[in-house]
Amino acid sequence: MEQHSPSIRAQAVALMRQGVPNRTVAERLNVPRGTVGWWRSEDRRARGETYEQPTDCPRCTGRGFDQVAYSYLLGLYLGDGHIISKRKQHHLSVFCNAMQTGLISAAEDAMRKVMALPSVKQRHKPGCVEVKSYTKHWTCMFPQHGPGKKHERRIVLEPWQQEVVDAHPWEFVRGLIHSDGCRVTNWTTRMVAGERKRYEYPRYFFTNVSEDIRRLCTDTLDKLGIEWTHCTRHGNPYNISVARKASVALMDAHVGAKY
Repeated sequence: MEQHSPSIRAQAVALMRQGVPNRTVAERLNVPRGTVGWWRSEDRRARGETYEQPTDCPRCTGRGFDQVAYSYLLGLYLGDGHIISKRKQHHLSVFCNAMQTGLISAAEDAMRKVMALPSVKQRHKPGCVEVKSYTKHWTCMFPQHGPGKKHERRIVLEPWQQEVVDAHPWEFVRGLIHSDGCRVTNWTTRMVAGERKRYEYPRYFFTNVSEDIRRLCTDTLDKLGIEWTHCTRHGNPYNISVARKASVALMDAHVGAKY
């Protein structure tokens, strides 16, 4: 690190104590921004101060938040999202199919609407895109976070979360389907006037190993008047199916396929 005179450092510290941003101090004194940041850190340490990252977390600040976006994001998180919460690493991640650019944009938009201050980035991997929002406060918004996989622990909504889901159930279902579900076209054959013909029909699936998360899905579907069934495969009831024509029409109107 380049050495600077004690007077330059003293000027920098004085400016920072007045609330001048690091970038401005660096430009004004012609000092690298990293050096200014280190001086600020050392000054805080000498004064016994602990730096707290600014936050707009609704649970910590009491501010209102976009409940429509949150209900959708909650569905995404419970379906195919996770939170990393370590000493120096905190972020919410939602994994999306790289071809589904609309889903990627929707996930990023929901994160920004719930908490605007944290940075949001996309990490591209083979076949998928990880949408990440960096702040330790996502654990405040998703208290279901914990050690291990979601299906290995109890998943129960807090009363305030249930109120949001009750107010915006379609957004919650849409988040679940867009993360761990799909809209497909099934087919079968039937006899028509003595001739076997192919018959196609649309169907929604939601697949999740967690019994608790599946129950949150089906409870919400019940409240919306959507008929559903368990579609057991290999003896495992991991799949929720919606195939009735009227129910599929409602799902099409409010959920739709991933895109």
